[in-house]
Amino acid sequence: MNEWDAGPEVDEEAGAVMRTVQRQLKLWRESAGLTQAEFGAAIGYGEEQVSSVERGRRIPRPEYLDRADGVLAAGGRIAALKEDLAEVRYPKKVRDLKKLEADAVELCAYNNSVIHGLLQTREYARAVYLGSRPPFMDEELEQRVNARMSRQEIVSESAGRPLFSFVQCESTLRRPIGGKIVMRAQLEHLLEIGRFRNVDLQVLPLERQENSGLGGSFRLLRLREGGTVGHVEVQEISRVITDPKHMQVLEMRYGTIRAQALTPSESLAFIEKVLGDT
Repeated sequence: MNEWDAGPEVDEEAGAVMRTVQRQLKLWRESAGLTQAEFGAAIGYGEEQVSSVERGRRIPRPEYLDRADGVLAAGGRIAALKEDLAEVRYPKKVRDLKKLEADAVELCAYNNSVIHGLLQTREYARAVYLGSRPPFMDEELEQRVNARMSRQEIVSESAGRPLFSFVQCESTLRRPIGGKIVMRAQLEHLLEIGRFRNVDLQVLPLERQENSGLGGSFRLLRLREGGTVGHVEVQEISRVITDPKHMQVLEMRYGTIRAQALTPSESLAFIEKVLGDT
């Protein structure tokens, strides 16, 4: 594995899946002797939407495939395509990061701008994306929020789940993203997750003179095979870091940040105080 930047790129995996789905839908429709307009009317979609799906411009929603399966009497074969589309519905960099997280035995993260993505509520995540400029269109906004929520399946106390270590700068707790109601719900969610036995959640107070995380947010993922990779994301650039020298710096830096932060129990008390002030 090498360092990579997930900027504009051809998503070959998603493209291959989409071509298979659109080909299958078109073949089944034509075998049934239906025009795009007739098929659309039968499943409750417009002709333009059917055309967009068959030309690969739009990813069909699960209900589209379910209705198509019934109308075309496909016996579940079209509905089964939902599993193939479930992952490629999200951007490639999200899928790649999700795969790394699934292969990790420990995830460590320091954040000084927003609450870490694995800890965000849906309303907070939406507010974060709403603040982006240029703004996202509604469909892309929902896609990004859903992608972020899908990654959170890994955060639980279930057997086999990774260990988690999060350090949040105090500024992320006090920045009222989404307003008071959204922020209160977010802080309550942090308290809930912070009590998981496999989660260490720490706060680095603003009053601390020493802060080794001023260079920005980053994360470390310790993988099952024994290696460790880093990940940084800033201004639309997503980078996985594997170079040993760079990893040594990130690991030392994270250890120092944890030592500078409050202990997990002190941090939960601190979050409760911030919640009371919100």
